Amino acid sequence: MILNFTYNFREYGIKSIDNKATILAKTVEHALTTQMLTGVIDEREIFLKQLEDLPHIDKVWLSRGHKVIEMYGEGLNNEVPQDEIDKKVLKTGKEIKVIDEKLFSNSTYRITIPYKATSSGEINCLNCHSNAKEGDTLGAITITIPVDDSKQKGISTVLNTTAIALVLIFTIAFLINYLISPFLKLFVSIKKVMNNANEGDYSQRVLDINNKDAKEVSTWINTLLNKLETTLIDIDKNISIFLSSKTHENSDPLINVQETVSRLSSVYKFRKTIEHDDNLDTIYKRLAHVIKARINIENFNIQEAYTRTGEAKNVYIGNKEYCNKNVQCRADKTNQIVDSTVFENICISCEDKNTNYLCIPYSISNELDLIISFFAKDKEEIEKIKYNIPFINDYIDAAKSVIITNKLMNILEKNARTDALTGLYNRKHLEDQLPKIVSQSNRAKIPYGVLMIDIDFFKKINDTYGHDIGDKAIQIVAQTLNENTRNSDTIIRYGGEEFIVLLHNCDEASVVSVAEKIRTAFMKKNIPVTPSNTINKTLSIGACVFPKDSIDLKECIKNADIALYEAKNSGRNKTVIFEKSMIKENN
Repeated sequence: MILNFTYNFREYGIKSIDNKATILAKTVEHALTTQMLTGVIDEREIFLKQLEDLPHIDKVWLSRGHKVIEMYGEGLNNEVPQDEIDKKVLKTGKEIKVIDEKLFSNSTYRITIPYKATSSGEINCLNCHSNAKEGDTLGAITITIPVDDSKQKGISTVLNTTAIALVLIFTIAFLINYLISPFLKLFVSIKKVMNNANEGDYSQRVLDINNKDAKEVSTWINTLLNKLETTLIDIDKNISIFLSSKTHENSDPLINVQETVSRLSSVYKFRKTIEHDDNLDTIYKRLAHVIKARINIENFNIQEAYTRTGEAKNVYIGNKEYCNKNVQCRADKTNQIVDSTVFENICISCEDKNTNYLCIPYSISNELDLIISFFAKDKEEIEKIKYNIPFINDYIDAAKSVIITNKLMNILEKNARTDALTGLYNRKHLEDQLPKIVSQSNRAKIPYGVLMIDIDFFKKINDTYGHDIGDKAIQIVAQTLNENTRNSDTIIRYGGEEFIVLLHNCDEASVVSVAEKIRTAFMKKNIPVTPSNTINKTLSIGACVFPKDSIDLKECIKNADIALYEAKNSGRNKTVIFEKSMIKENN
C-alpha cells in the first residue's frame, strides 16, 4: 500500500510540475513574441533574469535555430544550443521533458519547447524570417525548475502515511490476536480432531481456548464427541450379541456399527420372511439363495442329519450331489468343520476325490443337525467361504427356531393325520385328501379302486385274549396292507378294525386282484397271543371303483362299505365287488 501510494504521489507531483512548467514555457514563448513585435526583443535578457529570480524557477535560456543564426547571428549572449537536448528539439521540432532525480542532492525538472515559424493567426513569423518556411523550428526555450520542495513534501507524506499504516497494522494485529486468534486456534484444533475422527479415532478432543465464545464451541463439540464415542461403543457392544463373530474389525467404530446394523437388519428381514413360508423346502431354498447371493457360489448342498436314527437326507442340492447318503458325514459325526484343504480326502462320504470341500455342521435341536457342504475348485475359493462363515452363522441362527417350529408343526400335523397304533393315515387325513384326489382323478382321467377292509370276528379276539392282542392284530393288518400296496396308494385306518385303501390308477380287475392278495396274505400271518401260541384271522373286503360306480368319491366309500357288509353276510373271508343291486338289498 505504501509503495503504491509513493508511486502514485510521485506521479501526481511530476504531473503537477509538468503542467506548471508547460504553462510557464508557453508564457515565455508568447512574451518573447510580443517583445519581437514591439521592438524590445533586445531587452530579453532582463526579462529572462527576472524570470530566474522568481521562486521555483532555476534557469531560463534560449537557443537559436540555424536559420535565425543565418539572419541575425548567435545573439547577445551566444544563444546557441547548450546541449544535446537543445539540438534535438531544434532538429525535430518536438518538446522534451527531463526529470533529474537525485536522492541526496538537488533534483530538477527541465522542459525544452520548440519555437516554430507560422504564418497563420495574428502573427506572421515569415515576415521577419524570410529564409524560413511554415513549420520550421526557429528556436527553443528551456526552463529548469527545482523539485526538491515537492520531493520533500512527498517524502514527508510517505513517512506520515507509513507511520499511520504501521499503527494500523499493529492495531489490526492486536485485534486479530485478541479477537480472531482464538478462533483460528479453535479451527486448527477442530481440523485436527475431525481428521482423526475421519480415520476412526473419536478419542481426540478440541483444545480448551481462552475465549468465551471459542470455549463454548469447543465444549459443545467435545460433548458431542463424548456422546458419539460412548454411543458407538454401546451400540456396537449391545447389537453384536445378536450376531456371530465379526467378519473383520474396522478401525472406525462408526463403520463397525453401520456394518453390524446392516447385518442385523438383513438377518431380521430373512427371519421375518421365513416365518411366513409355508414349508421347510421353501425355507431351505431361501437360505440357499441368501448364501449364493452373499458368497457368489453355486456348488453347495444342505443336508438334514438326524442324530438318533443316523438318517440323513439332502434338502438342497446345488450343481450336483457329491456325498454318499449311506455314509455318515464326518462333520456330522465329529461336530467339527471338515476342510479338505487341510487334509486331503478327509471325509469318506464325499465320492468326488478331485474336489475341495468345506463342510460346516450346525446343531438345530437335540435330534437334528444341518450340514452345509461347499465344493470348490481351488483353495482360494475355500478361503473365501471361510471368511464368510460368520455371515452364514447369523442366518442359520435366525433360521433355527423357525426350522424347529416347522418340524414340530409337521410332527403335530402328522400326528393329527396319523393313527398312533399303526402309523397309517387316519380318517381326518382321508377327509382332507378327498377333494384333492377327486380333482386329480377328474383332471387326469385316473380311476381309483376303493377297498373297505374289516377283521372277521375281531370282537372275539378282544374278548378272548384282551385288547393288547387285538391291537397286535390291527398292527399286523397295517403291516400286510403296506406290504401289498404301492407308494402311490393311500391306506387309512378308518376306525376300530376297519381300514380303507385307495388304489391309484386301478381298474375293477386290478382292484379285485389287490384285494385278494391282501386277504390271502393276512390269512398267513400269525398273531402272537402268548410267547408260544399264535392265532390266524381272516379279512372281509368290499371293493368299489371310482368314478365307474359313482362320480362322488364319498359315495364310492359308502358303496365299498355296502360291499363289505355283503361279504360279512355271505360267509366272511372274501372279497365282494360292489353292484348297484346291493343298495336295494340293503334297503
